[in-house]
Amino acid sequence: QVQLVESGGGLVQAGGSLRLSCAASGNIFSINDMGWYRQTPGKERELVAHITSGGSTSYVVSVKGRFTISRDNAKNTVYLQMNSLKPEDTAVYYCNVLGGIWPWGRGTQVTVSS
Repeated sequence: QVQLVESGGGLVQAGGSLRLSCAASGNIFSINDMGWYRQTPGKERELVAHITSGGSTSYVVSVKGRFTISRDNAKNTVYLQMNSLKPEDTAVYYCNVLGGIWPWGRGTQVTVSS
């Protein structure tokens, strides 16, 4: 069973940067499209960025130009570089295969202060 472990979150001031990492166990990581999702209390989890197995990327409008998703298949790891952070980016961030069908990890909390 695939396990996902997110890390790299924290408290940062508006305009700051964070780099999130997500390590996946198992040997099927490289063939799957991966996504970064975020969730705030009372709201549904939303997909904010995804990367295909071939490295193509796409982003939700609210983060485009500020966030960059990347992957290292040799390390079974996907990253999310977040720049120019805004208070509205505050959320718990998760990674998962596109469609969110793997068991969810604990996520990593990102808090952006104004």
